[in-house]
Amino acid sequence: MGKDQRKWNETHKKFREVLLNPEKHKEAVQLFLSLHSFLHSSSISHMSEATLADELVTNLDGNTFRQYPVSIPDTSNSIAWHLWHITRIEDMTMNILMLNKQQVLHTTNWLEKMNISFPHSGNDMSEADIALLSSTIDFNSLLEYREAVGKRTQEEISLLSPGQFKMKVDQKRIKRLFDENAVMDNSKWLAEYWSKKDIAGLLLMPASRHIFIHLNKCVRIKDKLHKKKKKLV
Repeated sequence: MGKDQRKWNETHKKFREVLLNPEKHKEAVQLFLSLHSFLHSSSISHMSEATLADELVTNLDGNTFRQYPVSIPDTSNSIAWHLWHITRIEDMTMNILMLNKQQVLHTTNWLEKMNISFPHSGNDMSEADIALLSSTIDFNSLLEYREAVGKRTQEEISLLSPGQFKMKVDQKRIKRLFDENAVMDNSKWLAEYWSKKDIAGLLLMPASRHIFIHLNKCVRIKDKLHKKKKKLV
């Protein structure tokens, strides 16, 4: 998978280079779809090879999925939290900020299905709430929610027109983040960060690089916990 991740980084660099060129819009869309597909289940794009998301969930047991806190250099949060967090971020940035449409979260009773009550991004979340989410969230429903969000992103990105990637985020859509409790009041810094972006910026980070970073953290958590379990056997 290391070779695939290097290829992903190279593709992301190329995506950045062509993203704001309207004459290369179709190429940019195809590059994004390639990048995005690697970050979701292969069932979304019908890829023949395993994706980074596939690698993570393969042989992922419940204890490893829910373990909190964990101890790796750049996070203490559970795999459960990371998967939920990146999905909420993708859902709100793509469907509120980019499209001004209904979040996938609200298309059905996803919170009830996932057995949680947190509609926000998870930024600045208390340790108690992270522990609660990690211990109660339904694994299969979370994966189904991820798939629904990923499919929506791929469907909608293909409908954007040349030049739209340069559009700035509408400030009225920033307000929706708070109206829908997608971002907590103590995470205003996050909304301010997004408010300065254009659509290209949302595609470069929340919808691609951000997911890539968190999935890699999850793989490292999984590998460390599995190695630890083997030593105890």
